[in-house]
Amino acid sequence: MATTQERMQILKMLEGGQITSQEAAKLLEALDTPRRGEAEGTEQANWLRVRVTDMQTGRSKVNINIPMGLVNLGLKIGARFAPDIEDLDLEEVVEAVRSGIQGRIMDVEDEEEGERVEIFVE
Repeated sequence: MATTQERMQILKMLEGGQITSQEAAKLLEALDTPRRGEAEGTEQANWLRVRVTDMQTGRSKVNINIPMGLVNLGLKIGARFAPDIEDLDLEEVVEAVRSGIQGRIMDVEDEEEGERVEIFVE
């Protein structure tokens, strides 16, 4: 079941212009869908965190927290913000998430654009 924090995160993404109102509606609707493992009571990761940082200044360009129940939709949204990096394979990220891995699952630096992309499952 969705928490108030998850709903507020989606609304903040909408307010910040990171997602459209249609995407927000889909995310909110998906929050009501039970997550895998929820019924069994197993410990599951709660968030997929995507960070894009300017390597020269250290400033955050993108900082998105996506509830795990919305990973597929969230990755599609996040792909709009991720730089076009040859080594960045979103299917690899999806597989890592589905396999239950937690912690940092991807850390890619784009020297040409001067950006670092980090993806965490927490």
